[in-house]
Amino acid sequence: MKKLIRYFFLYTYILVQVPHLTAQNNILQAIKSPILFRGDDKTAYRDPAVLFHNNQFYLFFTLVKTIKGEIFSFTASSKSEDLINWSHVRILTPKDQNLNFCSPGNIIKFNGKWILCLQTYPRPAYFSGDKVRYGSEDSRIFTMKSNDLDNWTYPEILKVKGIKTPIDKMGRMIDPYLIEDKDINGKWWCLYKQNGVSKSYTYDFKNWIFFDNVNSGENVCVLKDDNQYVMFHSPQNGIGIKRSDNFKHWSSFGGLITLGQKQWDWAKGRITAGAVVDLRDIKGIEKYIMFFHGSGPKKESEGDFDKNSSIGIAWSNDLVNWGWPNE
Repeated sequence: MKKLIRYFFLYTYILVQVPHLTAQNNILQAIKSPILFRGDDKTAYRDPAVLFHNNQFYLFFTLVKTIKGEIFSFTASSKSEDLINWSHVRILTPKDQNLNFCSPGNIIKFNGKWILCLQTYPRPAYFSGDKVRYGSEDSRIFTMKSNDLDNWTYPEILKVKGIKTPIDKMGRMIDPYLIEDKDINGKWWCLYKQNGVSKSYTYDFKNWIFFDNVNSGENVCVLKDDNQYVMFHSPQNGIGIKRSDNFKHWSSFGGLITLGQKQWDWAKGRITAGAVVDLRDIKGIEKYIMFFHGSGPKKESEGDFDKNSSIGIAWSNDLVNWGWPNE
């Protein structure tokens, strides 16, 4: 009897002191809603980027807020161990309609520092009630650096058209994404929305060489999988996939991913900006996880662009068949 009591107290101690262990074993099954961050009539959560590091999810995203009638975009972050309980949302970029740093692409590590890529989305003198306005021709792409994933430097522009190209001649560019070449160590690619999706490469993050562009939607995310590149991109609605062996020639893969959009009022307007991480080797997850944002019930062009936009989650074993909480 004493031994039984001792085991009971030991088990109770483990549950209380180390709750993440039990959660980790059932991390996806424990999520009750596909919505991680819900927007409202003054707030939009958009463009998720995610890093899984040291058993923690670091989520970066566009936060659009209406403040005293003016509409501002920020890059913000939150973190979680279980995808249910999230830390307080931290705004990482300044309040300035002439900049509107937003749309984080992804987080990589280079020369011992974390690098987050993002963009500007200038919309000066933009007010609640105005017709939906998109970022001006001055939109450009940037990076921020960090030692700890919490404290970030001020954004620095990426001169992806070459160091000699003046900033005002670079053209409108948004939605950056960084990935190391699968065959050449130390060669890094930046993909960004311009003439489809354009691609430039660098070895030092200062000197860039423009490569080419490919027909694609926006909000690109790229994984390396089975010695191929897998690109997720967003057309007018939904999320598409392309594959490539060499980063130049791409072919479509699978069908358009719209998840539970037909049943989700919160995403009736649009599903887009799929950010996928491969966590098939992580015990308790063992799937590809997709973070995305859904706008609705109105279409973005009808007004649910700077409000009523929410970040959601889904998962897959094969990138073709997708599931989500309470499917």
